[in-house]
Amino acid sequence: MEYYFSATLHTGFDDAVDKITEALKTEGFGVLTEIDMQAKLKEKLGVDYKKYKILGACNPAFAYKALQAEEMIGVMLPCNIVVTDKEDGTTEVAAIHPIASMMAVQNPALEPLAQEITEKLKRVMNLLK
Repeated sequence: MEYYFSATLHTGFDDAVDKITEALKTEGFGVLTEIDMQAKLKEKLGVDYKKYKILGACNPAFAYKALQAEEMIGVMLPCNIVVTDKEDGTTEVAAIHPIASMMAVQNPALEPLAQEITEKLKRVMNLLK
């Protein structure tokens, strides 16, 4: 099983960040965190890297349900979305595959929740196509 799923957009990087942020809202997710890896790698290591952002997406209702089933699930929250400039005129947007990540937890109570979140994130990705 892949640990992520993705969509390739024929658009610029900033436009892709805006599109995924808006698409996430349609399924009840908000972006809690945004890490600009290009800027951080330059700042901390002095290296140049392509445009690459990690968005921490959260659906509060699902986060609450997950916490009720598994208190330490917070180590896996929020759901990460990666936006990468492919430097060929396209931008890739990738989301963690919740079912794949929840397999490590081995709590059967999380399985239906992971399935539902997976379906939501796949619908979000389909909005980008």
